[in-house]
Amino acid sequence: MKDLKKLRAEIDGIDEKILDLLNRRADAVLKIADIKRGMDESFYVPHREREIIERLKRLNRGPFPNDALRIIFREIISASLALEEPLKVACLGPLATFTHLAAQRHFGSFAKIIPVESIKDVFETVLEGKADYGVVPIENSNEGVVSYTLDMFMDIDLKVSAEIMLEITHNLLSKSGDIKSIEKIYSHPQAISQCKRWLERNLPDNVALVDTTSTAKAAELASKDESGAAIASDLAAKMYDLKFVKRSIEDNKNNYTRFLVISDEFPAPTGKDKTSVMLSIKDKPGALFEVLTPFYREKLNLTKIESRPSKRKAWEYIFFIDLEGHIHEKNVKKALKAIEKYCIFLKVLGSYPKTEVMNKGIEEL
Repeated sequence: MKDLKKLRAEIDGIDEKILDLLNRRADAVLKIADIKRGMDESFYVPHREREIIERLKRLNRGPFPNDALRIIFREIISASLALEEPLKVACLGPLATFTHLAAQRHFGSFAKIIPVESIKDVFETVLEGKADYGVVPIENSNEGVVSYTLDMFMDIDLKVSAEIMLEITHNLLSKSGDIKSIEKIYSHPQAISQCKRWLERNLPDNVALVDTTSTAKAAELASKDESGAAIASDLAAKMYDLKFVKRSIEDNKNNYTRFLVISDEFPAPTGKDKTSVMLSIKDKPGALFEVLTPFYREKLNLTKIESRPSKRKAWEYIFFIDLEGHIHEKNVKKALKAIEKYCIFLKVLGSYPKTEVMNKGIEEL
């Protein structure tokens, strides 16, 4: 018993030191903000945030896990930014959707999330200066590319400043947490489809499946229905005070959605970057080969090539290409310069840090 009291006292002392250090860190952040204000520089520097977290992960000797380290320091950085002014982030609404979850995991809980009605609204909210950043889905490992997002990059001149890779996990949620009380399940048709086999194996045939406009709306409806349940995210469970009937009921456990962070900024190189471009080529034999050859010559790894019809001219195609490297690197510059003469249209969407899959967030701690 004495040992227990002694260890608890030790933890209390450590916590007090952590608190003191957090406040010292906050003071330093505010001083940096004052200096940057005089230099007319952005307070938020995404690549600096990545450097901080990666450095701490390298220094971490355990037993504290790196996943938790990343989450905690993401929140410390988010809270520090909010001391000056919370970042405003537009995303496809309503709140508690997977887009909201992606935004929260990237920017932290202290960012001000602005839910809007469409992907177009996300772009326009950032363009008009009503938000500092926007978060839009670009592709899902099961469903493919989000064409509407690509269309917006054609029409609106914003840059990609980051990417977010989110593991999509669907949970069965209800007010009671009791599977026997469920008479109907609310969710978006896509989420229901992705959990179809689990539902067939584990629930009676007479349980009704009710389509909703989003998984967040499903959670809202389930929170008002004693016999209802929802298929939704961890964040939705937290926001609508729902219990977990069963976690992770998706049929395919390798379900990921990639989101892009849009802004008017071009992040500095980190050494581990990705560049996204859009282009259209002449309608002639060998045209695609001509465009791809300079990338091969400069030893650039293309991680994605996606084509879609252009809305500007019949039988003209737009290619969306991701490649490893930053626009400021010599070989990337050289390759892009070389392909200009083969393109009808060429637009660099942005260079930004490559990211890892985010499969845990603050809502799970």
